[in-house]
Amino acid sequence: MPRLPITKTPKVYVGGAFIRSESARTFPLRDARGAFYANIPQCTRKDLRNAVEAAAKAGPGWARRTAYNRGQILYRLAEMLEARRAEMAEALGVGGIGRAAAVREVSAAVDRLIYYAGWADKYEQVLGNVNPVAAPFFNFTVTEPMGIVGIVAPDPAPLLGLISLVAPVITSGNTTVALASEKAPYPAIVLGEMLATSDLPGGVVNLLTGFRKELVPTFATHTHLRAVSAVASADERKAIQLGAADSVKRTRLLKAEERIDWFSADAQHLYAIRDFVEFKTTWHPIGS
Repeated sequence: MPRLPITKTPKVYVGGAFIRSESARTFPLRDARGAFYANIPQCTRKDLRNAVEAAAKAGPGWARRTAYNRGQILYRLAEMLEARRAEMAEALGVGGIGRAAAVREVSAAVDRLIYYAGWADKYEQVLGNVNPVAAPFFNFTVTEPMGIVGIVAPDPAPLLGLISLVAPVITSGNTTVALASEKAPYPAIVLGEMLATSDLPGGVVNLLTGFRKELVPTFATHTHLRAVSAVASADERKAIQLGAADSVKRTRLLKAEERIDWFSADAQHLYAIRDFVEFKTTWHPIGS
């Protein structure tokens, strides 16, 4: 008797657990040939709010980790992605990416994680400063994580784009709620499975799947999100900017209509970390 294959039931990764959408809604994912592949959770605004709560619980513990330890954990995640490159390349192939291009994207994603792992215990020395002042004070500036950052990933390069937005945010001790590519969500599903078995504490990275038109407005207006990093259309950028102004959050918006080369060296830089830290200046009296 022939064996029936056991197909995977995709779930999103929130708070260190795999969950379905609270509404139980799904949308079909079709492969490059148009054949049905899987039902993907269609997350709602309630799912986003639940993910923000999970990120808030994980935030203090992650921020207290030493910079060196955060770098170790990011490096370990890169190791896991490297070890499962074939599986991730296959996940990218579901969205129509050729085998060679998929392998190239996985390799670039591994390198991006290692890049930010290397910065984890060094960015403070570059972004912080000892400030000369004309008074008997020792004046210095240090960085602090902002808190919870919302991320809206691009459709092109669904893995590399997502990691390029998430990695610099968590490097400095922030937590994230990320919306995966709407057109190619499956790599984010597989990434969540890797996160679950990595050393990254549950709730630091929370991955949602669903429709941008339903979730982007909530990313913009949710008051507990301290910043939003997104690749967005003109209409989405306007909605995010208006919502961010009302809820007083920082934004880093890239234009979806402009082709972004995620493989370029310009797609990784120290300033991606700087965009999501706050600066605290301390004055300490010296002398008599």
